[in-house]
Amino acid sequence: MPELFTVLPPHEALHKLFTHLAPRVPIEMIDTARALNRVLAEAPIARSPLPAFPRSTMDGYAVRASDTFSASEAIPAYLTVIGESPMGSAPTRSIERGQALIIHTGGMLPDGADAVVMIERTQKITDTEIEVMRAAAPGENVLQVGEDVKPGDPLLPIGHLLRPQDLGGLMALGITQVSVAQRPRVGILATGDEVIDPHDEPQPGQVRDVNTYSIGGIVERAGGIAQAGGIIRDNYEALYEAAQDLLDRSDALVLSAGSSVSVRDMTSDVIEKLGRPGVLVHGVSIKPGKPTILAVCDSKPVFGLPGNPVSAMVVGDLFITPTLWKLQGCDRPPLRQTIRARLTHNLASVPGRVDYIQVKLIERDSQLWAEPVFGKSNLIYTLVKADGMLIIPIDANGIAAGELADVKLF
Repeated sequence: MPELFTVLPPHEALHKLFTHLAPRVPIEMIDTARALNRVLAEAPIARSPLPAFPRSTMDGYAVRASDTFSASEAIPAYLTVIGESPMGSAPTRSIERGQALIIHTGGMLPDGADAVVMIERTQKITDTEIEVMRAAAPGENVLQVGEDVKPGDPLLPIGHLLRPQDLGGLMALGITQVSVAQRPRVGILATGDEVIDPHDEPQPGQVRDVNTYSIGGIVERAGGIAQAGGIIRDNYEALYEAAQDLLDRSDALVLSAGSSVSVRDMTSDVIEKLGRPGVLVHGVSIKPGKPTILAVCDSKPVFGLPGNPVSAMVVGDLFITPTLWKLQGCDRPPLRQTIRARLTHNLASVPGRVDYIQVKLIERDSQLWAEPVFGKSNLIYTLVKADGMLIIPIDANGIAAGELADVKLF
């Protein structure tokens, strides 16, 4: 049977989708403590300096640097110890000429001090006198007020994906709440007379639903909220009603299966009826996942995925993941780690198509090798056993054993 769709390279397909997608990013205010992996909707501004007071970076003695300028092991400088800088409060004494104050890492410098001498560079003579055996420069071992952040500094840009260190930095300045993009809700419908709930025991000819859960994982990893819409039988009206209802309650919709060109294919027709402009792409030059559908229906992205689990995962990673970050206004989505490894087997391909081959990584002769996990695209455990996907570029005839190739880690 001749194919009824025209395929596009992956990057062109995604660009076409994004050209028709102009999402409005709804926002919410949440506690900074719960904001990991959320996307900033407003740029926080520093209201105070950090550090807020001059702090020691070492255990030692707070001194006037000029009192140590001539110090050496042969001719040390002698200083009088007048007390200790308490942790958690301001020193009650200031440093005069020829004096020193015991100070600990993070402690506040007393008035009059402009440097800290490391304890390793001193020698205790008595309880009130030390030898300094190396000169200290002004500012040495001291964090100055505002050295990290100054009042009014922009801290993070709109569209920034919050990382653990970002939460710590915000909390250090007392920013306990942040404005972030709401997590997009993604409705997921599984289709097919043969598909049953994973809790049920399959009868001959039936298979448990896999894609609702694997695609749901992709959605959650990309910052979205997966909304399972259940399993819809191969009936046009039933599929349309379920898809319309779920799309009304979601920010995006995924239909699993039914995207292959066949007499039973209803997905494209259903999507066309959900809203304008409708289907934008039906067919992408990738393997697996060629019969993918990309659409926008009344400003919401809609995806028609192949039913085979491997195909669905490849398509989800290529198109659903970047779309969800776009819906959140994320300027720099997290990069999936890609490594270089040598191939253990010859792999053939066809120019004009990007191939994704699941591989297991092994170490051999102090080198990293990629061993293909061979299997058809309806075998979910070829993915379970793999560490990543080896990518054969669109202009390649294949990759020979022993050659280096890119592997995109899961």
